[in-house]
Amino acid sequence: MKLKYTVLLIVDGIVNVILGVLLLLFPVGIIDLLGLPPTSTNFYASILGAVLLGIGVALFLEVVGYAQGIRGLGLGGAIVINIIGSFVLICWLIFGSLAIPLKGRIILWTIGVGVFLIGIAELVTKSWVYDEH
Repeated sequence: MKLKYTVLLIVDGIVNVILGVLLLLFPVGIIDLLGLPPTSTNFYASILGAVLLGIGVALFLEVVGYAQGIRGLGLGGAIVINIIGSFVLICWLIFGSLAIPLKGRIILWTIGVGVFLIGIAELVTKSWVYDEH
């Protein structure tokens, strides 16, 4: 696997694992930090955390298992997840009429734009195409 692909997978994996663990362990704290409206349950934040953690681990599996022919989540899947997920977040920030404090807006915009840029970097490097095919 080329170094630039490995780096993209690792960076993408780190972002997903960090966000996933934070949402799993501190769903209320993250909601409060971002100034999002409180909910009566932590169910959705925890499920999102589990999904993000799973995506991050699958990306790491792709890097670690590549030489042994083990596939995790490749960059093709990561590109789709990153671009769609960040697009929806950015649309919510622009059109959602969300009453979020400035700190929360800054964090969410940073995440949205950062993940979108990771997806674009993965897309333009054509990293979803395996060399052996």
